[in-house]
Amino acid sequence: MTTDRPTLPAPSQGNENFAAAVTEVSERMTLLVREEIELAKAETMAKLSTLARGLAAVAAGAVFGVFALSIGLQTLAWGLSSPIAGTGKIWIGFLIVTALLVILTAIAFLFAWRKLRVGAPTPQMAIDEAKKIRETVTSSTGT
Repeated sequence: MTTDRPTLPAPSQGNENFAAAVTEVSERMTLLVREEIELAKAETMAKLSTLARGLAAVAAGAVFGVFALSIGLQTLAWGLSSPIAGTGKIWIGFLIVTALLVILTAIAFLFAWRKLRVGAPTPQMAIDEAKKIRETVTSSTGT
């Protein structure tokens, strides 16, 4: 009476299969890490590029704004001084404009401080993806 038993692979063949599986997992993890790094680079570069364009537009607007503000403030100061001109106190109009500028400067700096304290741009999508991968790997290994 013969029984059909499944044949086990030779021990050396099992070791080769295991080594091949470990090599494949290692290669895939390396590829995954490289792709995550590339995603982080691409995301950071896109954010920095957008930020650079915005800063260039602000700089161009600031140049034109300084000239317009200078002329506008002189017009305002002389306009405020016109009713006072009969008294010989032209400086009062310029003092009013200077006080207005100090108030607007404080408001602008407070606004800029609130917006700039956010910090450097972070590759949030890449970080989220790395967390998902870590959770998947951790749940797959059972640790």
